[in-house]
Amino acid sequence: MREMSDAERREFLTTGTRTGKLATVRADGSPHVVPIWFVLDGDSLVFTVDAASVKAKALRRDPRVSVCVDDEVPPYAFVLVEGTAAILDEDAEEKLHWTTRIGGRYMGADRAEEFGRRNAVPSELLVRLPPTRLVARAAIAD
Repeated sequence: MREMSDAERREFLTTGTRTGKLATVRADGSPHVVPIWFVLDGDSLVFTVDAASVKAKALRRDPRVSVCVDDEVPPYAFVLVEGTAAILDEDAEEKLHWTTRIGGRYMGADRAEEFGRRNAVPSELLVRLPPTRLVARAAIAD
């Protein structure tokens, strides 16, 4: 096992359609983990959540979160991003910009606008996660 360089970590987080697994804490203190689509902006993860979801309620109550992105193919790798998530102001143009980028990553360039518009609605919240701690490991099974 070895530590990824910053460049390797960024490439790992931006390659393909790996999902992040967002971990939040419910009101009763129990963990809640769900997959998310995301893109990078510098070192920050940008993603959306449904405003009425458990994850959105948890983020409003306690914005401290973890996101794990992993490669399930040998020799295996993962990046863990920990930090304090911020729900961004509801600027419609900014939300459309990010949701279109996210849609393009996961659904392809030909469907980016479709998914961007579908997710740039008032019931979706735009979230930015700047890392306060990063763990990036590669070649776990070597």
